[in-house]
Amino acid sequence: MTMITIDPDSPVPKYKQIIASVIRAVEKGILKRNEQLPSINEMAEEHYLARDTVEKAYNELKEKGIIKSVRGKGYFIQAPDNKKIRVLLVLNKMSAYKKLIYYSFLETLGDNATVDLYIHHYNAVLFKEIWEENKGKYNYYVIMPHFFEGLEKIDVLALLEEIPKNELILLDRDIAELTGDYLAIFQDFEKDIFRALESLDDLLQKYTELVLIFPGDGNYPSEIIRGFRSYCVSYSKDSRIIEHAWDEIIRPGSVYIVIQETVLTELIKKVRQTPLTLGQDIGILSFNETTLKEVLADGITVMTTDFETMGRTAAALLLDGKKIKVKNPFTVIRRNSL
Repeated sequence: MTMITIDPDSPVPKYKQIIASVIRAVEKGILKRNEQLPSINEMAEEHYLARDTVEKAYNELKEKGIIKSVRGKGYFIQAPDNKKIRVLLVLNKMSAYKKLIYYSFLETLGDNATVDLYIHHYNAVLFKEIWEENKGKYNYYVIMPHFFEGLEKIDVLALLEEIPKNELILLDRDIAELTGDYLAIFQDFEKDIFRALESLDDLLQKYTELVLIFPGDGNYPSEIIRGFRSYCVSYSKDSRIIEHAWDEIIRPGSVYIVIQETVLTELIKKVRQTPLTLGQDIGILSFNETTLKEVLADGITVMTTDFETMGRTAAALLLDGKKIKVKNPFTVIRRNSL
């Protein structure tokens, strides 16, 4: 049977591998109630196993109530059908924005699925451990593929290629090099940033330079930088890219584009220490909407993807069995900081 996987190099006894394979197949709905299993001899022959090994596995499955034996007929699945889809959701971190995705994803799935959540913390090694521990156990693998830039990215691509494409869903970011047809709900960071800045050009005209504060820890897509530079070149804007704001000297005529919340707070404090007026002498444009930004410093202008829509779309298309790529909505909310 194709759902039975035996790794001859694994330290796990082969009879336990049979047990785990059958249980996974039942949980994923591959094996259904009253479906017949191969005979002990057939299973042993197919997988080059001793007859006693298969018999031991079948006896333990009987004790667990997973299968039953019918005299003269063979072995049959006894466990009730698992009607819920099993989903493994792997995020890069658990922030306020990721919680919006997570809860809208759960709400849209409703009682149709059970979802197990893991966090890989941008670490490809940890992601590899999560995948190897859980491969074959779920109907769908929903992955947010944000990882530290560098050599590990190649490993991530190879790992993602291992996941059956009809079970893979990419969230927040697509990977152009990945082959096959799979579901992806993504941001187009480069084009989104360019178009957002372009839509704010009437407000940006009163400033002399744009400053992108882009952390150097490798946690954020480099496409953000490309979109920022493309806009500045296209519209002849003076620009700078810095990694932090702690030593920045605030001067009139600058617009700061901020990714991290901690940097936003630090920048607002610095502006308050000057006689400059936010939204007139100095501008601030922040990534990602939160309720706090609506009231912070009399309103912070933001450019943001719709995180709730991302979660809802992923869940709805998963339930429909779609294998398409959908760009998530990206909007600008104008407030007094610009």
